[in-house]
Formats: sequence, structure tokens, C-alpha cells
Amino acid sequence: MWVHSMGVAETLTTSRRTHTPNPTRRRLLKGMLVAPLALWWQPLAWAALLPTRPLTIHSRQGPHRLTVEVANSSSERSQGLMERESLARDAGMLFLYDVAQPARSGFWMYRTRIPLDIAFLDAEGRINEIHRMQPCRAASPSDCPVTRAEAPYHAALEVNAGYFEARGIQPGDCVSWPAQDGSACR
Repeated sequence: MWVHSMGVAETLTTSRRTHTPNPTRRRLLKGMLVAPLALWWQPLAWAALLPTRPLTIHSRQGPHRLTVEVANSSSERSQGLMERESLARDAGMLFLYDVAQPARSGFWMYRTRIPLDIAFLDAEGRINEIHRMQPCRAASPSDCPVTRAEAPYHAALEVNAGYFEARGIQPGDCVSWPAQDGSACR
């Protein structure tokens, strides 16, 4: 149907209304749809970015082989194993430092969902100490306990809780991985 109004022809549609969406509104709606997916996917995507290496723990019970993700940078170490729902049985995360970390510095379990064991390693890869860490569900990282090393360390190895105990791994045992001398483990 055509209606003439002041000499201008307009089309009236009764069954549906047509309009062009606002581009800003369209971007906002897309962002609202994509943001939750990005937040859900982020920990999984982060893990895929970290390099993995084979690692061997040398103990009296024999060698124990793991595949570990390697956290070299400050941001990788800060993320750690946060938001993970699980960790493979023979997997872990190796935190490497360019310089020795001072005694009494440590690790927290903020937003970490799985219980872990941590071994603090000296410059040669010897295990100085082992601790068990429980997930922290606090809203603020400052409300989470910190697992502190008693001696300076050059690396830390996180694995599933109970891994070290089940295999008889203890302080004094040695850890080796590619790009590390490992001579103390021989």
C-alpha cells in the first residue's frame, strides 16, 4: 500500500518491520556473546601456549617420567595451573627462574581447583622440600595461604597431590629436564 504524505511516497508494511541495526549495538551484542566463551576458553588456550618438556625425577625407586608445561615468564608463573579442572596423571608444571628465589617466597593456590604437591628445587635440580597445597576458593588472592620455601630455590615442580608420596620421592632426590645440566642426578 502506498501512502502519499506531503508529496513523499512511503511503503507501509503490516506483516514485518524493517530497520537497519545500529553498528554499535551490533558490536555490543556480539561482545556479550563472545566474552563468556573467551573467559571459559582462556585457561585452556593458555595451557596450549606453554611449551612442554619431558622431565625425569631420579629417586631410589627408579626414574619417574613426566611431561611438564614450562612456565618461564612472570605472567606464565602467575597463571600457573589456575582454573584447571584436572591434570593428567604423569603431568605437571615446572616453574623456572633465571635467578635464585629467596627463602620464604612461595606459591599460592588462588583460583586453582585441584590439590597439588610442590617440590622446590636447587640450582642442580635437587629437591629441597616438598609440600601439599589445597585449592583456594577465596574471592581475593590475599585470603589464600602461601606455601613458602625454607631455602632459596631455582625451580619449582607442581604435580597432582600425592604423586611424590606414592612414588617414594623425597627431598634429596634429583630432577632433570632438557636444557638443564642434570649432572647432579647421575
